Amino acid sequence: MIDRISPLQNGGFSTKTSAAKAEQTSFGEELLQRQSQPVAFSKHARERAEQRGISVDEQLMDRLSDTVEKAQAKGANNILAFDTTRAFIINVPNGRVITAMSPEEMKENIFTNIDGAVIL
Repeated sequence: MIDRISPLQNGGFSTKTSAAKAEQTSFGEELLQRQSQPVAFSKHARERAEQRGISVDEQLMDRLSDTVEKAQAKGANNILAFDTTRAFIINVPNGRVITAMSPEEMKENIFTNIDGAVIL
């Protein structure tokens, strides 16, 4: 279905369908959203943070985003980002927090399959 036909300066015509416009808009919006939020929590990580009383606020998200950007620049794939009160395993290429841990879990765990660590 043709939504509209508009004349071009060179004498031809351009056709645009409403479906194509909607697809372009949603793709563009999604791209901008992904660029503005380089890190997100997986369902598992959200559940673990909630269970373990780890507060996820805007300041933390900004720090994790900066951490992911720096780790990407260094070519890291999976990192441990931590401070004295919490730790996060992050898959850098996907910008995804895989899990969240409190100090109690950090004491009992050995962190494997990471290629970088960042102190928050």
